[in-house]
Amino acid sequence: MTRDYAVFPNDATGDVLWGMSQQGDDLEQAREVEFAFLFASEENALKFGELLLFNRQKVMLSDNEDSAEYPYEILVSVSLVPHYQDIIDYQALLMEHAAPLQGLSDGWCSQVQH
Repeated sequence: MTRDYAVFPNDATGDVLWGMSQQGDDLEQAREVEFAFLFASEENALKFGELLLFNRQKVMLSDNEDSAEYPYEILVSVSLVPHYQDIIDYQALLMEHAAPLQGLSDGWCSQVQH
């Protein structure tokens, strides 16, 4: 199968979705997608998490042992069909709220669905 760059653009998100499709993933099936955000302070991570909880999002706070500079991680889980634009748009919306708290996006992930 040849990669359709209109469906799977040439960037990190497009690459992941293309890889998922090559593993036989049914990308039309809704599933939990996790978005990770890193924070330098626990206070800012908690503020971000609180905002998400008020908006009925699934949130988990954990330690990020990979970085001394950004030791707090918030994982946001949302159910969606993993289409490129939906992932990009949701990640951008989360970033709008994380940026004022000095939060950094650390990507997204999802389990392959067959």
